[in-house]
Amino acid sequence: MSRAEYSGSCQCGAVAFEVAADLDQVIACNCSRCRRLGWVLTFVPATDFRLVKDGPTAEYLFNKHAISHRFCPACGIQTHAMGAQDGVAMVAVNVNCLDGVDARSLTPQQVDGASL
Repeated sequence: MSRAEYSGSCQCGAVAFEVAADLDQVIACNCSRCRRLGWVLTFVPATDFRLVKDGPTAEYLFNKHAISHRFCPACGIQTHAMGAQDGVAMVAVNVNCLDGVDARSLTPQQVDGASL
């Protein structure tokens, strides 16, 4: 795979998005949140992410409160999170929410977020 355009959503469809992402560079993190969610993540500049259907989302902040974890209050699915890396606005996209993508078939880089 290489950089491609994807669409995705939460389970009920209240939150829908489009993203340009490279799924050759996905990660799985073992921090207390990602481990429980079973996330496979890809990170993209905020300019490569667009909300198509911006339904109401709830926010969850934890640890350093630097990342805004966004989830649909109706179905509970966390589609993305927003933060910054080296001063650049970034979006962490839940690959499990991408249409037509089997996140379990990918080989994510393992990140030891539990030790941070």
